[in-house]
Amino acid sequence: MLSFVIPAYNEERYLAKTIAAIHDAMKEIGARYEIVVADDASTDGTAVVAANCGARVVRVEKRQIAGTRNAGAAAARGDSLVFVDADTRVNADVMRGVIDALAAGAVGGGAAVQFDSAPRWAIGFLKILVPAFRALRWAAGCFLFCRRDAFDAVGGFDEAYYASEEIHISRALGRKGRFVVLREAVTTSGRKTQTHSFWASIRLGLRLLAGGLGSVKSRRATAAFWYDGKR
Repeated sequence: MLSFVIPAYNEERYLAKTIAAIHDAMKEIGARYEIVVADDASTDGTAVVAANCGARVVRVEKRQIAGTRNAGAAAARGDSLVFVDADTRVNADVMRGVIDALAAGAVGGGAAVQFDSAPRWAIGFLKILVPAFRALRWAAGCFLFCRRDAFDAVGGFDEAYYASEEIHISRALGRKGRFVVLREAVTTSGRKTQTHSFWASIRLGLRLLAGGLGSVKSRRATAAFWYDGKR
């Protein structure tokens, strides 16, 4: 069985479409699955939306993406895990790719990513980032899948990190076996590119680079982009 794990903080605006996309894809494929929403201290209707859409809700009080994903995974019952962000939509082609990759012996992987709406600069940046991540065998943060035994073997997402946790687990899983990045694409919202300008994003990237590994282990350093609460 596939367990979809969705970390969510105040995601009532996007969550229903994300869950509906999972239901549609899996209905077309005909595979067994469950959906677990890790509701991380939401103050809106996230939990209600999730339950009404057929997901199992796990309440978390972490306000940290790695820890929230781990909490969802701990509650999941499947032998394969699919981590999907609350503003990201899968489709049947992606899920066929996931099932085929796992059946062929991959320990995990990611997928290509496209925005549903974003400024031109962000779309151009994504065209560079997706091939780079495929070459490096890193999953994009909005979508990652893996075998449950491999996830447990690497200790899940490293909760020392407030950002880039998907890169660290991609590398850890890759040391356990074959890690793939599918050519099929999930669709994610471009909301961060609309609330943060090109130059603001560049400044943040430079600050994180200058700060080295310690920057992504700091809530304060990453708050401006990932933990500002903007939805």
